[in-house]
Amino acid sequence: MRAKREAFAIARILVTGAAGLLGGEVCARLVAAGHSVSALVHRNPDILANDGTGVKVIHAFSGDVSQPRFGWNEGEYAQVAAGHDLLLHCAATVRFDLEEGEYAAVNINGTAHALALAEAGNMDFLHISTAYVCGARSGTIHEDDPLPDGGFANGYEASKAAGERLVRASGLRWAIARPSIVVGEHQSGRIRQFDTTYAAFKLIAEGRVRHMPATPGATLDFVPIDHVARSIVSLAENIAHAAGGTFHLVSRQPLPVERFTAVIGGFEQFHEPELVPPDAFDPAMLPALERRLFKRVAGLYASYFQRDPHFADTGLRAVAGCGCPETGEPYIRRLIEYCIAAGFLSAD
Repeated sequence: MRAKREAFAIARILVTGAAGLLGGEVCARLVAAGHSVSALVHRNPDILANDGTGVKVIHAFSGDVSQPRFGWNEGEYAQVAAGHDLLLHCAATVRFDLEEGEYAAVNINGTAHALALAEAGNMDFLHISTAYVCGARSGTIHEDDPLPDGGFANGYEASKAAGERLVRASGLRWAIARPSIVVGEHQSGRIRQFDTTYAAFKLIAEGRVRHMPATPGATLDFVPIDHVARSIVSLAENIAHAAGGTFHLVSRQPLPVERFTAVIGGFEQFHEPELVPPDAFDPAMLPALERRLFKRVAGLYASYFQRDPHFADTGLRAVAGCGCPETGEPYIRRLIEYCIAAGFLSAD
């Protein structure tokens, strides 16, 4: 078994989920930093940075994290295991509308299979989770707080917590990165694909969902994708110092829901939703079309309008040396302006 290197100028890194939004941007930054990057892709073979440009990795492996050995034969598996120093596990389903078995297959079993590959190659392991494994808690959330046993808002959060437990129980040298709500770049607002959070945002802004259950004082932690990707690369490059740590990749500037919706309403073509106390909100009383859209999309994100977590990032700042730039209402306006420029939202 080869010995681990405590520090390296050029690392051989395998990134799972490399065709995803975050995985592609992380690959781009790792390649730009001079690392030898391999990528695991599944149905989509295109590895793109957030600006849409292709990323030239050393090798792109086709595999399925939900399958033992990623579906490879023993020879392929052994070759990949032996050829890398660090496994950066980005692969996950981030949808909120799946059945328990689907979350288990990708977010839990997929993590177990990634850990097995890392163990076979004596690799270090950097796991991408979510800050919202804190569940329904509000108040200050420290990076080293114990995982809750329950109280998760959805199957996604529960499955990511289960994946973290597998990482901690492994015998590998590991670290865990927890982004909050990942949205567009800080300066430009640019985002390569409009899905998950953006789908709900579009329905609200265009007035097709006009009511949202919201707890007074609830906040949203929107974090720019460039801060998240930069932090992941820094943790990968400092894995010896990050080992055994959990790190929040967050804005540390939670935005009150009322201010978020007010920014939306500040654009004359958009609609500011009515925020309804959860105990007074009855989706059955909504108009038929709004009721269907709330149930299918916007309602999946309603729990984020009912919490007030304040994520600390002391550990990330100590190891990676980077904090999130200022966000707040000006940043939300930039995000909306980019959505308009890209044609995702209406200009009039």
